[in-house]
Amino acid sequence: MTMPDIFIKNTKVFFNNYLQPAEVTIEDGKITKIAKNIHVSSIDRVIDAGGALTLPAGIDGHVHFRDPGLTHKEDWYSGSCSAAAGGITTVIDHPNTIPPTIDKSSFKEKHKAARRKSIIDFGINGGVTENLTKLPQLWELGVTAFGEIFMAESTGELNIDGKTFDKALGIIKELDALACIHAEDEAIRLERAELLKNDMSPESHSKERSNICEAFAVEKAVKLITSHNTRAHFCHISTRESLGILRQEKYIAREEGRQSNITCEVAPHHLFLTKKDWGRLGSYGKMNPPLRNRMSVKALVNSLNDGLIDAVASDHAPHLEFEKDVDIKTAPSGVPGVETLMPLMLAAVKKNLLPLGRMIDVTSRNPARIFGLDRLSKGSFEEGFDADIIIVNPRDMRPINGDLLHSKAGWTPYEGIDGIFPQFTISRGEIVWDGEVVGKQGRGKFLAGCGKPVDIG
Repeated sequence: MTMPDIFIKNTKVFFNNYLQPAEVTIEDGKITKIAKNIHVSSIDRVIDAGGALTLPAGIDGHVHFRDPGLTHKEDWYSGSCSAAAGGITTVIDHPNTIPPTIDKSSFKEKHKAARRKSIIDFGINGGVTENLTKLPQLWELGVTAFGEIFMAESTGELNIDGKTFDKALGIIKELDALACIHAEDEAIRLERAELLKNDMSPESHSKERSNICEAFAVEKAVKLITSHNTRAHFCHISTRESLGILRQEKYIAREEGRQSNITCEVAPHHLFLTKKDWGRLGSYGKMNPPLRNRMSVKALVNSLNDGLIDAVASDHAPHLEFEKDVDIKTAPSGVPGVETLMPLMLAAVKKNLLPLGRMIDVTSRNPARIFGLDRLSKGSFEEGFDADIIIVNPRDMRPINGDLLHSKAGWTPYEGIDGIFPQFTISRGEIVWDGEVVGKQGRGKFLAGCGKPVDIG
């Protein structure tokens, strides 16, 4: 079955580092031509963009779609609909589901659910616990990467000790795979938790998982990564101290004449929210790592602009309102974010917080390169690549409204903050969002990782 052919006219594309008028044709799920004027004789669908922009869709390298096991919070259908409505056409799901994705049977269970329900393309990460002998098998099954590898306790109880972490990095290096790391130090966290056990203010969560709690773990991890020479990716970096350590690592690599094999991402909640939002959000603002002060937020924005931060990923971790509407110690950590990632980043471009080309790098091109999806024709707005694109009108900026979003969570920490939502989201040449969800359940394709995929039935 061939994909419906699409002709996009009266649009602007970002090409050779500037916006320029163009027309685009899509055939068999691929971008076939990008040019000023294209002559077409017959086409299934014409989209007149009315001067709006045609841009690469987002790749969200960090989601928790809660399926299997916690589908009251989210499942592959609701999560993928939410992603499509926000301009994301590829997600990578992390392993802390029930059961966690740590062996062949749990991988197959998640893979089956995703194949049946997802309207967009997806990768699946493998978990790292005491299952070190299972890592080669998971890699052969086609996991995208390993992690989040939790250095401290978090949702799903997958944290590991230093010895296991060290061994895991060695195995991941042997497989030539990628380690995704959640860097918080458990000893510091426990010490702080004890000191703050009677402090029930929401701000106590930021104090418990302090800047030093993250930075100490990042420093420890960098030493181990360097000693094993493992490819590693730091999830949701949130502090200026951590950025300093990563900047130094890149400098040392350059001085030694080698390419750094460490990349990192930032989550929108660490770019667009601060500790000041505790007053507005209360326990709804609880996530790991927690909300930070303005100095860290400023450092993150600067590092996003200067290239130190490689990617933006949502860390979409939905919980229902009744689950969050409890005291700060009891509330689960995590906020929904897959649908608001691209709208927030597009609004940031509009407000001159970062250039459009940089936004495209951190939401599309770089995630594809980091996770090996570029070899599957993902992440570039070029002829021959998958037609994963969005059409957006930059003038259509409006406050984000949780009631209009598609996650089962039913709320957003970004309520009232400006976003620019897509008019169309196109995944492999098929329109999956045109103001409402039109993608078919189960049309999403599994994007196997760089290991040798085997038949998983």
